[in-house]
Amino acid sequence: MKYLIVVLLLVASLYSAEVVAVGEKYKSSSDCQACHNHLVKQWRESWHSNSHYKKDEYFRASVDYVSRKTHKSLNAIKVECATCHNPRISVTSTDTDYEIAAVLGLDKNSKVNKAVHDNTLNEGINCVVCHNIDQIHSELDASHRGMDRVSWSKTGLMSGPFDDANSPYHKTEYREFMDKNPNQLCFVCHANDHTAKGEAFINMQAEYKDSTEKCVDCHMSSKKELYAATLPIDHGKPKKRMIREHWFDGGHIKPMWKDALKVKAKVDGDNLVITLKNDLPHNIPSGFGSREILIEIEYKNKDKDVGVETVSLTRHYLSKYKKPTIPHMAEQASKDDSVPAKGEKKVKVKYYKKATMAVITVSYRLVNDEVRGILDLKEPIWKEKMPITKVSVRL
Repeated sequence: MKYLIVVLLLVASLYSAEVVAVGEKYKSSSDCQACHNHLVKQWRESWHSNSHYKKDEYFRASVDYVSRKTHKSLNAIKVECATCHNPRISVTSTDTDYEIAAVLGLDKNSKVNKAVHDNTLNEGINCVVCHNIDQIHSELDASHRGMDRVSWSKTGLMSGPFDDANSPYHKTEYREFMDKNPNQLCFVCHANDHTAKGEAFINMQAEYKDSTEKCVDCHMSSKKELYAATLPIDHGKPKKRMIREHWFDGGHIKPMWKDALKVKAKVDGDNLVITLKNDLPHNIPSGFGSREILIEIEYKNKDKDVGVETVSLTRHYLSKYKKPTIPHMAEQASKDDSVPAKGEKKVKVKYYKKATMAVITVSYRLVNDEVRGILDLKEPIWKEKMPITKVSVRL
């Protein structure tokens, strides 16, 4: 009885998003493949396509963890996270009645249960998520993100970067956020997320420095002369256009990190001062709150090892019980140790006076040891070191 009273008091967050049904023939990326085969194939290799409970171990473990700690049903947390991970979900909120039904095992045929188990959600961020947006409401405050920051077009109307696009399968209309201002589209989800106390641990839009560089220049590709579609609309042939590839490469791709930071070092008294220079328009690390930059220093005197030091640039989070937790559940967070966009960060480490050389290796990890342990992540990628640079400095 006490447990039911607790459940009655737990109401999942309400969202302001308006549900716009997607027609059956536009739900699945497989239906887009007939005309956009090469782009769909690239997307299938991306993490956008894995942005859901079944395929992303980190996301799945986080959802499970939040459900356990808040005593909310698993489906209620899935609906909350769908704001960005599955924005075309047909249910955007849960309530007390649903929580009671879930506790009693009576939610099997509910709208919520059907929504979170819809097969199309297993495609994560698919074609109809980005290309069916009508407007992006950048005027809204930081509490609005994902589906709460957009208005959807009617089903069958796709947004694109060309004002002369023509297809017998769907209508297409030009949108500036698909062409001149693509950062606006990225920041719908990759802008901000907050701890339980409301402190931002993702704030990419705020940290982004105005630049000629756009998010898509690195995370999709520069524009190339390719076919956007295979339809024979240009004198009986497919029309070549300047388009971007759809890999959506991110922090999980090793080549993205090569030389992302420049490193210098000098001795200052009892310390070795290491300067990390970031020429990118966003912080490093950025994105999810528990990412990490590792600096490993090997001190040498000729061929002899003199000492080893390791520095971790990451954030740590504490629950209301002062115990380590994941970013979403945090009441407190350590200071942001990231290297600022278009800026530098100096790090002091112990200097071994017998050393004549320091070999400095800088690498990146998607998850720090603390959060990886809390979530019991098993897949190798979560602890893999992505090499950034390695330099030898004479002392």
